Amino acid sequence: MLDYHLHLWPHTQHDAPLALEQVASYCERAQDAGVVEIALTEHLFRFVQADRLLAGFWDDVDAPEPLRRSMAEYWRFHVAADLDEYVSTVLEAKRQGLPVVLGLEVDYYRGRMDEVAALLAGYPFDVLLGSVHWIGDWRFDDLDDPVSMAEWSAREVDDCWDAYADAFAELAATRTCDVFAHPDLVKVTGRVPERPQEWWDRLADAAASSGMAAEVSSAGWRKPVAEQYPALGLLVRLAARGVPFTTASDAHHLSHVADRVGDLHALLRSAGIDRLTAYRRRQPHTLPLAERPHTLPLAEPPHALPLSERPHTLPISEPTSSGTAASDGSS
Repeated sequence: MLDYHLHLWPHTQHDAPLALEQVASYCERAQDAGVVEIALTEHLFRFVQADRLLAGFWDDVDAPEPLRRSMAEYWRFHVAADLDEYVSTVLEAKRQGLPVVLGLEVDYYRGRMDEVAALLAGYPFDVLLGSVHWIGDWRFDDLDDPVSMAEWSAREVDDCWDAYADAFAELAATRTCDVFAHPDLVKVTGRVPERPQEWWDRLADAAASSGMAAEVSSAGWRKPVAEQYPALGLLVRLAARGVPFTTASDAHHLSHVADRVGDLHALLRSAGIDRLTAYRRRQPHTLPLAERPHTLPLAEPPHALPLSERPHTLPISEPTSSGTAASDGSS
């Protein structure tokens, strides 16, 4: 198993200290859980280099003033770290033999991804996660922000999923990143269309057309939606289209590193997935999925879906060299 989505600092912390000891503690906890490699993937917007490039992006869209103001305050609070120092710290951890790769979580900035790609090209990243955390100026997954949460009551659920799927497809088309983080994050509050299959198909098609992998994450179990990312119906659609997979906890604290790795393992096995994809210098390579994780017992099973959405309804072929099931269509 992998834990390819880890943060050094919680969102409530403004200062951003860097210490090899913290990286080592993450690695130790992960290895104890049967995880063979971790990726440190701090948010790009944490770094002053991103601030110089992207600050004020919230003025690019026509949004209500409360949302615009909330986004500006959120951004200013989070900018504290230096990207060069972060990269140097992770590279030193690698040099010392720790099972860690250098990554970053990159949000979608409409109309600015060429600038983002140019910035990141100057660093020796192993893996870049692509995320959609906001729609316009609306941070739809910021559960601690009353302004953002109030917006859910002002919008139709289907419209929110439409906007998310559009942004997801636009991010895919830029080919800036390697892995889609939490692919159906828009469900975070538990608001899901009555029949989500249309949106699952749109997300799976966008991922397949991009050549990116998709993350299978335990983070959703810690959110109001109370299920993994992606939902089982989306997971099997991704697999049927030949999309590779990573696994992740999206931890912002040591206690969440490798969270529910046993449940993720069981989920992958139930969907017929027997390989994961890891990265070196942005190049993918496959890892076989072990028969069982080393130490962590399985907790309660993931939420059941109707029979029509369970894995057997979408047959999965033999693994391809890219590390996931072969598809009969696009990649």
